[in-house]
Amino acid sequence: MLWEEALAKKILIIDDSAGIRQVVSETLKTAGYEVIEGVDGVDAMAKLNGQKIHLVICDVNMPNMDGIEMVKQIKQMVEHKFTPIIMLTTEFGEEKKQEGKAAGVKAWVVKPFKPAQMLDAVSKLIMP
Repeated sequence: MLWEEALAKKILIIDDSAGIRQVVSETLKTAGYEVIEGVDGVDAMAKLNGQKIHLVICDVNMPNMDGIEMVKQIKQMVEHKFTPIIMLTTEFGEEKKQEGKAAGVKAWVVKPFKPAQMLDAVSKLIMP
């Protein structure tokens, strides 16, 4: 993907760890994406409201609203029904992955992740 194409793409990152948000944010910004950060599912839902988001990257285990519940709520929103979602989590169990897939998750990346792995998943899923 050309850097200019990425420039207009907005990605919402949700993780209760400031360190993880920073690493993911820097990885995406370096590739030319615009990044919005949320600290948990409740915060993310507020930030989604009325914005065009091209992709969501979120953790599973967060306070206030976990990632699976947040995905379910995002998929209920008409404007975000088709927004691709990547789970970035320490969870690797098949049951949790299936729960995520049923909720609408398109990709599952286990922490710790390699920046190239994350960018590859993003470039395959981001909507034009």
